[in-house]
Amino acid sequence: MSDDVIRFGTDGWRARIADDYTFDNVRRTAQGFAQMVRREWESGDGIVVGYDRRFGSPEFARAAAEVIAANGIPAYLVNDPCPTPVAAFSIANIGAAGAVIITASHNPPSDNGIKIRTRSGAALTPEGLEKVETEVASVTLADVRQLGSSQLDQVITFDPSPAYVDHVPHLLELPALQQSDLNIVVDAMYGSGAGWLPQILGGGRIRLQEIHPEWNPAFPGLARPEPIPPQTDELGRAVRASGAAVGIALDGDADRLGVVDENGHFVDQLRTIALLAYYVLEHRHDRRPLVKTITTSAMLERLGQMYEVPVHETGVGMKFVAPAMRETNAVMGGEESGGYVFGRHMPERDGIVAGLFFLDLMTRERKSPSELVSMLFEKLGREYHYQRLDLVFPQADRLEIESRMAGWQPGSLDGTPVVRRSDFDGFKCYLEDESWLLVRFSGTEPLLRIYCETTSPERVTRLLSAGKEAAGLA
Repeated sequence: MSDDVIRFGTDGWRARIADDYTFDNVRRTAQGFAQMVRREWESGDGIVVGYDRRFGSPEFARAAAEVIAANGIPAYLVNDPCPTPVAAFSIANIGAAGAVIITASHNPPSDNGIKIRTRSGAALTPEGLEKVETEVASVTLADVRQLGSSQLDQVITFDPSPAYVDHVPHLLELPALQQSDLNIVVDAMYGSGAGWLPQILGGGRIRLQEIHPEWNPAFPGLARPEPIPPQTDELGRAVRASGAAVGIALDGDADRLGVVDENGHFVDQLRTIALLAYYVLEHRHDRRPLVKTITTSAMLERLGQMYEVPVHETGVGMKFVAPAMRETNAVMGGEESGGYVFGRHMPERDGIVAGLFFLDLMTRERKSPSELVSMLFEKLGREYHYQRLDLVFPQADRLEIESRMAGWQPGSLDGTPVVRRSDFDGFKCYLEDESWLLVRFSGTEPLLRIYCETTSPERVTRLLSAGKEAAGLA
């Protein structure tokens, strides 16, 4: 058996290309997944194999598809790089049993990865991922190198785009949006989301400029294809230079959305998810529950009270959000990372659809992004300010940090009583005034993340400092 241990984090397995992420390990992972599919899924329905624009993704996807086919499972391989939500949507369209998607999402350009999706398009549950890990651990390199080629005719190449593009108009009044007088800049961040919004929104009065649409796996000028500052700084400059009403940013596999306002300023993810929740509750009149991770805004609880809908909080990752949405029949779910899920679409993050819904909100309210934020705060009766710190730490210190945080039991923070503490996924303190502070390890990268949402920028700074001090990293 190989010494390489494949572990699935918050959303899939990710590793450095040519280090742990090799063809051998991709094939081992595909074989372990195929064994689980043959044992527990309708394997005869086949598996979709998608991929993004990262280095080697087409070749890694072909290798995974060949392994799946060698197990007697039809492998539906996309014909070009495509967004993760497009590959996920194609599962139901084809009638496949699930999908394997070669992508490292927003990770640095040195990485690649694998995401797994079920028949519904949703991420596997934590229990499902454990089963895949167990199967992968049983696979040796000799096993995958001995796979025959007699069933490679079961690798079927297909175009996933027509079905997705035909589906989107059923989600909103697309002709009205196309005829709006919006001026938009879209940053594809060199990823697989390039070209999709121009294709969907074209043919009307709307004006759209796309930056970074070319295929470049080095992501030049970006530390990573993640739609948050500082990666959105160039988009902000483009918005200001063109006099655009809004900037829309997509991550490397287009399942995340970032928004830049008319002044070129980033609209943080917590404000964006609250605005999208307001959109579905108020403008789409869909009064079903909301699902949010522990890293997501307290504004959703306030909206839930206003519209009399339950709000359910989960751990971080679609492996928690998607099952909770199914169990509660939720209208919307989301994460602090910029991933937003809509019940009437599919149980998978979709940056393209989220971007369209944000544009639709702007046209319905006839407000700019900054005006939408002001309107939201007025409705909620207070302001909400948020920030996240990503801290690199010596991996040898992880157990010490965990032990330190396990004993973290503050009675108050920044002069405000702590009313509840959770260690379900990280270490989170809930304050009396709806503020919160969370310290947790990233599920996809060797980082310690400290999150805070509170009443002012000054308090954000103070609370984040308290989190750093608690972790011993001040």
